[in-house]
Amino acid sequence: MSGTHPTREEDFDLYALGALEGDEKAAFEAHLASCASCKMKLAEATGRMAMLALAAPPASPSPGVKERLMRQVLATGRGPIETAAGVAPEKEGIFARWWGLLLPVAGAFALASVLLWLHNEQLNRQIAELRITVDQQQKQIAQAHEIAELMTARDTVVVSLAMQKNQPEGTARVLYNAQHGMLVYDGHLAPTPSGMSYQLWLVPMSGAPISAGVFNPAKGEMNSIMAKVPPGTAAKAFAVTLEPAGGMPAPTGPMILVGPVS
Repeated sequence: MSGTHPTREEDFDLYALGALEGDEKAAFEAHLASCASCKMKLAEATGRMAMLALAAPPASPSPGVKERLMRQVLATGRGPIETAAGVAPEKEGIFARWWGLLLPVAGAFALASVLLWLHNEQLNRQIAELRITVDQQQKQIAQAHEIAELMTARDTVVVSLAMQKNQPEGTARVLYNAQHGMLVYDGHLAPTPSGMSYQLWLVPMSGAPISAGVFNPAKGEMNSIMAKVPPGTAAKAFAVTLEPAGGMPAPTGPMILVGPVS
């Protein structure tokens, strides 16, 4: 089960109830260790079980039960002798014993209800976090598919970007597909000065340069950017400039890397 999803949806409810045992339980737990999707399903199942416990309808005794109970209490008395307060001592003792039994039960039920509510709130937070993780993983998978399609498409061009004179040392390349309006940049550049950022530009055949992303590289690390531009944009060149932190709507700083589209 560690390599595939559990085939029975009821396994999640059974595990949450503690009903899975032996090899089934071990295989289930082994699979959970590496599957965010199944962890989310288990959290939902545990929440359902907790809510079922709270959703049980309260049972109120019928008037007949109350009447029989009172008759039994009165029947245990030894006589109609009343105290100054109007209640026989024997009856007062019986009522006290009943209250002594009922109050701890009511307190335990209230405590259990609060604990279940708190546990359910914790599960809701865990489910929300797992959903965020799953969404991020799905976006990463979709991005990987797009990059694979870009790299294998026949009309994708590879543009090498060269270091410019008296500028920080670096090298990079851009994969660009005009039909899909998508590009991928990867390269090495020295870290930017304080308060500055590198900005990648697509220089079209006509019109103003189009910003394709802003980045601040760490020392010794490769930088990668995937960006989309209007499909059908014919590119004349790609360039990296040094701009104020966060980038600019149009190039203002020196060109660090430049590469013409052949």
